[in-house]
Amino acid sequence: MAKDKQIRRKKIHYRIRKTAVGSATRPRLSVYRSNKEIYAQLVDDLKGHTLASASSSEKGFDKNSTKVAQAQVVGKAIAERAAALGISDVQFDRSGYLYHGRVKALAEGAREGGLKF
Repeated sequence: MAKDKQIRRKKIHYRIRKTAVGSATRPRLSVYRSNKEIYAQLVDDLKGHTLASASSSEKGFDKNSTKVAQAQVVGKAIAERAAALGISDVQFDRSGYLYHGRVKALAEGAREGGLKF
């Protein structure tokens, strides 16, 4: 059962990546969700560089809060780092995860921080 879920997510991820291409002016906001942490990266696919990243495993993040609250803080952090680079528009890549829960909270946090999808 778990293997089927992984295969399904990978298929969705490949389908998304066919159209989602990040550039220096409009990078791809890639989300990775593990069981304990959540990670976000701004990626320039044309050069193959990560412009900025944020995760809930960094120092300064509250480990006692819920995972959804942590995801929202990570979204705000990636938005701040993007603003420091002069980036306001991004292309959201949910990496095959359903758009609810932690992925949705990260997206809403990034929007609150000033990013436009």
